[in-house]
Amino acid sequence: MAFRFESLEIWRRAVKYTSKVYNITDSFPQKENFGLTQQIRRAAVSVSLNIAEGSGRDSDKDFKRFLGIANSSVFEVVSGFAIALDRGYVTESSNRGIYNNSEVLAKKINSFKSALSN
Repeated sequence: MAFRFESLEIWRRAVKYTSKVYNITDSFPQKENFGLTQQIRRAAVSVSLNIAEGSGRDSDKDFKRFLGIANSSVFEVVSGFAIALDRGYVTESSNRGIYNNSEVLAKKINSFKSALSN
C-alpha cells in the first residue's frame, strides 16, 4: 500500500459506508437529486476523504482535526437520513441500518483519534 490511510480500518470502513449510502439514496425521488440526495452523499464521501487527508498531515494534532471533521460528516449523514425518513424516502429498516453503521463508524473514528498522541 502506497498511502498511510489505505492501511486504516476506519478508512476502509468509511469507503464501504459511502457505498451503502449511495445504494440507499439511489431510490430517493428524482426531485431530490440536487438537494437531500447530494447533501447526504457529499457528507458520506467526506468521511473517507477527511481520513485520507488527515493521514497525510505532518502531525497527529492535524490528523485529529481531520478525524473530527470526518466524524461531523457521519453526524450529517445521520441527520440527512432522519429527514429522509420523515419525508418517506427511506424505510425505518434502511434508516436503522445506516444509523447503526454510523454509530459504529463514529465510535471507531473516535477510538482511533484517542489513540493518537497529543
